[in-house]
Amino acid sequence: MNNPELDKEIHRRRTFAIVSHPDAGKTTLTEKLLLFGGAIHVAGAVKSNKIKKTATSDWMEIEKQRGISVATSVMGFEYNNHKINILDTPGHQDFAEDTFRTLTAVDSVIIVIDSAKGVEAQTRKLMEVCRMRKTPVMVFINKMDRDGKDPFDLLDEVEEELQIKVRPLSWPIDSGQRFRGVYNIYDEKLDLYTPSKQTVTESIEFKDIAHPDLEKHIGEQLAAKLREDIELIEGVYPDLNIDRYLKGEVAPVFFGSALNNFGVKELLDCFVKIAPSPRPIQAIERVVVPEEEAFTGFIFKIHANMDPNHRSCIAFVKICSGKFERNVNYKHIRLNRMMKFSAPTAFMAQKKETVDEAFAGDIIGLPDTGTFKIGDTLTSGELLHFKGLPSFSPEMFKYIDNADPMKTKQLQKGIDQLMDEGVAQLFVNQFNGRKIIGTVGQLQFEVIQYRLLHEYGAQCRWESISLYKACWIESDDKDELETFKKRKAQYMAKDKDGRDVFLADSNYVLMMAQQDFKNIKFHFTSEF
Repeated sequence: MNNPELDKEIHRRRTFAIVSHPDAGKTTLTEKLLLFGGAIHVAGAVKSNKIKKTATSDWMEIEKQRGISVATSVMGFEYNNHKINILDTPGHQDFAEDTFRTLTAVDSVIIVIDSAKGVEAQTRKLMEVCRMRKTPVMVFINKMDRDGKDPFDLLDEVEEELQIKVRPLSWPIDSGQRFRGVYNIYDEKLDLYTPSKQTVTESIEFKDIAHPDLEKHIGEQLAAKLREDIELIEGVYPDLNIDRYLKGEVAPVFFGSALNNFGVKELLDCFVKIAPSPRPIQAIERVVVPEEEAFTGFIFKIHANMDPNHRSCIAFVKICSGKFERNVNYKHIRLNRMMKFSAPTAFMAQKKETVDEAFAGDIIGLPDTGTFKIGDTLTSGELLHFKGLPSFSPEMFKYIDNADPMKTKQLQKGIDQLMDEGVAQLFVNQFNGRKIIGTVGQLQFEVIQYRLLHEYGAQCRWESISLYKACWIESDDKDELETFKKRKAQYMAKDKDGRDVFLADSNYVLMMAQQDFKNIKFHFTSEF
């Protein structure tokens, strides 16, 4: 049965993530998009310390101090009769896992690239995840008001490094100090740039760039170059094919300067027109279509202490189908029990408001007292499991010790909640009972220590431990598993779900173990 009201709500949703390498200007772009949506009225000057307004999407204390985003923020706003949900992801590679998980909850992605630095390593890795999931991608080449690489070289680099075809939809008129604006190919307009102002200075409809009026606006030399560039673009790049964009085969490219609010509106206008509304999602049992009447959703992120005054966790739910309603019973599949939520929230970075209903494509927060894990499914009653939220095997390990015996409980609670967020992983060594934290990068240890102290009042000490890899092990051969566990007793641990983990201290030890114990499976992600 079709429900036109539901379909209409779902089709006006656009849920996307903004990803980039640190410092490419991702958080600044997010802010400017929020400004257009009327969601905020003054952008936080992210870089300047004179103004103590930090970026809206970086609200954790440590993010404000470091000027980097460490947790994915979720923000929603209305624009041109569309409901837009942005997920601003951490660019720093130590938090890559949070970003990988976020990409499972969005329908499309905008990649921000710094015009001077081009494509960087982190961006390449994120693009692999988009490719794997066939997520449609748009590219915003930022910082055109600074000296950077030649725009054609940048396009070649994007095609080569990110392995995706591109199609420019706007084109810069010079760059750096001499940056004059862009020609908006998609809307056939000339957008001229005046450095001091924070708006698109003048936007002139300009369907035919062969017209002599072009010289009046940008002078002879630039007019000749622009005509030549556009001719080359039309010759080299095929017209924008929306289907190919939606399949993740071609990326529309826009140029601009997020800091100066230039080129952002053009990106947003084109985005709401062509980006996909919520898409069908593959569950283990079947494909779930957004327009179905029944509600389904999954938890892709858990955040401790959204509000430092209340020690609460919030579980972020991506709604996959139907409509979610407040105070209605839904089934928590893993626990096999019905639950209802009296205070579901929607976000504008840290500001949150209670919502009565939300639709497929939206992201809502549910207060969590330890009932949720990343990857949990909620439905109106049907038994479904959404897949694809792995924890990767950590690369760095340290023992965590209590530095203040009076605060044992606080430390315990802090570790439990932070581990549920999926920031890092906890392993308990079965031989000596000590706790080991595994992370993807050094910065995470600092963040954990900082947050334990400031959010839980607990002090921890780190002690080095030299380990190579954590592998989850399983086997159908009970005897062989027991023999393995006895022989490797010093290196056996349990993860927070009580599963067996082998902590190999070198690549050689791991290879020998795999060779000697043929019937044991060694897994490098927690999802198997």
